[in-house]
Amino acid sequence: MLYVRMPSRSEKLAAEVCATVESLDMEYKALKSLADAEYANNDVALVIGTDSDVLMAFHELGSKHVPVLGVCETETRGFLTEVSIKDLPQALESIQKKRYSVEESTRLSVSVDGKKVPPAVNEAAIFPSKSATIMEYTLTIDNEIVWRDYSDGVMISTPLGSSAYALSAGGPMVAHKAKVFVIVPVNSLDVTRRPLVVPDDSRVLINGIHSRARCEVVIDGTIRLKVESKVDVEKHEVPARLVRLPGSSYVLEKMVKKVQLAEELLKIPPSAKLILKTLEYEGPLTHRELVRKTMLPDRTMRQALTLLIGKGMVKRKPLLRDARQKLYYIA
Repeated sequence: MLYVRMPSRSEKLAAEVCATVESLDMEYKALKSLADAEYANNDVALVIGTDSDVLMAFHELGSKHVPVLGVCETETRGFLTEVSIKDLPQALESIQKKRYSVEESTRLSVSVDGKKVPPAVNEAAIFPSKSATIMEYTLTIDNEIVWRDYSDGVMISTPLGSSAYALSAGGPMVAHKAKVFVIVPVNSLDVTRRPLVVPDDSRVLINGIHSRARCEVVIDGTIRLKVESKVDVEKHEVPARLVRLPGSSYVLEKMVKKVQLAEELLKIPPSAKLILKTLEYEGPLTHRELVRKTMLPDRTMRQALTLLIGKGMVKRKPLLRDARQKLYYIA
């Protein structure tokens, strides 16, 4: 059985996906949330959208074992989206014929003040809710205090998440099959507080959390929860299961491109960097949406987008629901 998490942003795209599945005579169910089903062996969940949509799908699945095939709406695949929408028919044929593998990625089991929250695929980050505010905390690993720190925050990342938010905060790139977690202090006042790599069977405790502003735990950049005193993190018993198609794995290539992008970022203005970072975390956006999220002046936005398109860092295409608008996305 194929379970299709329907894209909410475009009814036209949702109809096209259903038509593609039906043309292959595949048994399927269309769902608004993957939490609304019971799964059996050999079932596959199909998620249309960006990496963020795939992350939200895993939050909906919780501890269910169903593998997920991420399908991006643009020609540029992410770390979690395996194929582009134009290649969906071939991908579904491979699934029909069982020509695919399932890659398992470690997730984080997170408890906030003793209460379980959805498992994290990329990272659990603890920050004050107000920017430019210092947070004080204690890091304990397997009941042994490692340090007391004063910083902008701290995050615990999986190997898969090491090339996402943790990388931007100064963490190392980690091979996705490594059996480790990465702990990254963010802008610590103590220069000796460096990213720390620990075995993934460790129990990580962030406690004694104090700040002038309310502190929050952010799960995969999508779920925000208030934290009073402590956050417990350990390996989740059920990994994230991603469908990988023959010849499609290119994680190392993506990591190399991350390094090349970092070198290019040194040559562009801050406004262009902000746009890139926004597109990375939010997925494809229209000009209007970019202006609203970045709060950049319209003229500055146009200049920065022209620069990014000229350098090949950003691409654009007509918006499906309104051809008068363009959708911008990372190339």
